[in-house]
Amino acid sequence: MASQGGDDAAAVALVRRRKVLIAVDESDESIYALSWALENLIVPGRPNDAEEPRVSNLVILLHVQTHPQVFVGPAGPGFYITPEIIDSVKKHQEEISRKVLLRAKKLCDEKHLETETMVAVGDPRDAICEAVEKLAVDYLVIGSHGYGAIKRTFLGSVSDYCAHKAKCPVVIVKKK
Repeated sequence: MASQGGDDAAAVALVRRRKVLIAVDESDESIYALSWALENLIVPGRPNDAEEPRVSNLVILLHVQTHPQVFVGPAGPGFYITPEIIDSVKKHQEEISRKVLLRAKKLCDEKHLETETMVAVGDPRDAICEAVEKLAVDYLVIGSHGYGAIKRTFLGSVSDYCAHKAKCPVVIVKKK
């Protein structure tokens, strides 16, 4: 006869944790991708039959701050970058990250999902792929800006890069 404690251990063993990383920025495409994922990919944990484990979701919201760009002309930079300017830019980026993540987390909270937020600094393509690997996520969800081939060639496509380099399945959501 099995003990009560053994049954509890078996029930705990049936819970599978699924980590979904959702890259967010201040664009409408990003919020659309998040909303799509919450409606179509993130399934609230629910008890299933004994053959299929219960799924527990962890939504990880990632916002990437890019390094400030300094443009240098043929005669050198147009102005000197002072520590005050650097601090001002950092504070502005932190405020943007705070607002983006707050907006995204609110959508997750409405669905009663376990959510973590994180900020990375660097090239979004590399930062997203590094987070995927470091956190060992099960899925990456990213919005698509819908750039054409020419614009994608010059600007690069974060979603295209991640689709090829991320070490997990990637869901690219294009706004209708």
